[in-house]
Amino acid sequence: MTLFPLKIDDKNKMTNNLKTTISKTLLMLSTTALLASTSSAYAALSSTVTATSDYMFNGVSQTQNNPALQASLDYAADAGWYVGAFTSNVDFGSGDDTWLELDAYAGNYFQLTDKFSLDAGLAYYTYHGDDASSDYNYPELYTKFGYDSSIGHSELNFWYTWDYFGYSGSHYIGMIAHTFTLAEGHDIRFSFDRSTSGDIQKWAWDENRAYNHYRIAYMTNIKSFDLTVSAEDTSMNVDTADARFVVSVARTFDF
Repeated sequence: MTLFPLKIDDKNKMTNNLKTTISKTLLMLSTTALLASTSSAYAALSSTVTATSDYMFNGVSQTQNNPALQASLDYAADAGWYVGAFTSNVDFGSGDDTWLELDAYAGNYFQLTDKFSLDAGLAYYTYHGDDASSDYNYPELYTKFGYDSSIGHSELNFWYTWDYFGYSGSHYIGMIAHTFTLAEGHDIRFSFDRSTSGDIQKWAWDENRAYNHYRIAYMTNIKSFDLTVSAEDTSMNVDTADARFVVSVARTFDF
């Protein structure tokens, strides 16, 4: 998934078409959960189908504030290695016929101790539907640290690319998050992340080098369906990144 940047020389044209790249790796939260629950003794194949009221990444809509239908296919091998793919409809605004995102990722999940974990890998994001869609394709490295305690699960996550959205400029994201259990089967996750352009001459966020994103999410499972209701906002003043509620329903199938 992708955060759509704002190229300086196209500010006036693109301010209303700001979009986001899943920074891709929120995309892989479901994969991390699968790996955390999968022992190194066997491999696992699963697929997740998600319907969401808005395809958000780091607080920016990838669908012009409209719903999305998404799917992923994940294979977790012995010793923590995994590969996966993700797809979703997207909408980058008028003048751009890109409608499909298709991503691939691979990495390794390490259970370092009974409390500490590490997930590191590489993702590649591709876009389809417009003659220029492939120009947006780009790779991204990610590293996610986890810590489990009596008060829940804490995260420190990082993403980095040297060719953000095909603009030959670097971009990085840092996130802190914590999930705790209200009651059995009812979780709350708080997160804060900051997205930063390495070259504001190639990419800017609402005419700035960086922006902040705040999110709180309630998560539960109802008859094998994962329900997430979140509230989020950013420090940007754009229509596709303002305060909102998002509802998502997902179903995971194990093979």
